[in-house]
Amino acid sequence: MKRSPNSLSLDSFAARPERERRLVLGGLALAAAILIFGVVIPLDRGVAHAHDRLARKRADLSWMQGVAPELASSAAPAAASGESLLVIIDRSARESGLAGALASSEPAGPGSLSVRLAKAPFDTLVGWLGRLAQQNGVSVESATIEKTDTPGLVSAAIVLHSG
Repeated sequence: MKRSPNSLSLDSFAARPERERRLVLGGLALAAAILIFGVVIPLDRGVAHAHDRLARKRADLSWMQGVAPELASSAAPAAASGESLLVIIDRSARESGLAGALASSEPAGPGSLSVRLAKAPFDTLVGWLGRLAQQNGVSVESATIEKTDTPGLVSAAIVLHSG
């Protein structure tokens, strides 16, 4: 049966059989529920999470800006002992328990040393690099760190620079 555009009025809806009216109202309720629970609520949650992340990032930025002058004024100490970079790296690797993982070291340019470690504990490696920077003024120019078959152990090729 063909209907005209005017047949979609409230009067024509009221004239429909009760069963058909219930079916239409149920379909409308289902469509509204899908719209609310499938679109509106997830979007609202996403926006709320984005606002939370933004607030955390702003707090982090504020903290970093507050600490930056202090960090800039405290330059890393140079190797005051006059030891060569090779001696510093070898000694500190032994002190950190990385002597067994230290596979090779060779000059990589003026004031730089290329170091290779095999099957080194990752946490120990990161701590060692941090101590080198803090205590000896040695910085990491570049690093390639790869996981090994053993969890927690890595192989690394690191170029270190003194000063």
